Amino acid sequence: MKKINNSEFAPAPVGPYNQSVLAGNTLYLSGQIALVAETGELITDSIENETHQVMKNLKAVLHAADMTFEHVVKCTVFVGDMNMYSRINTVYAEYFNEDTAPARELVQVAALPKFVNVEISCIAVK
Repeated sequence: MKKINNSEFAPAPVGPYNQSVLAGNTLYLSGQIALVAETGELITDSIENETHQVMKNLKAVLHAADMTFEHVVKCTVFVGDMNMYSRINTVYAEYFNEDTAPARELVQVAALPKFVNVEISCIAVK
């Protein structure tokens, strides 16, 4: 059985999906971009600030399910430009302990929603 898990502190879904779905003890988080939930502002002034906002959104969704980044077992990072990899990775690393960091892939794509530079989804287990 699945349970829908949404947070008012992360951007509301804009289509037929939810921020996350809990199935058993596994939480599947939809991709987050750098939208500020309270204002609808899109953060794109720097890739660092954009990545921080994405991580804040993921944190809000995790929190709504009583989880943290320590529960994350897998992340998928989508980027519009592979040349931003190291800058995104530097910010991403601030949210995970390197010794217990989740599995991850980072792939370049042709375009992302609202033409942002980065989108991240993840899976967490409690």
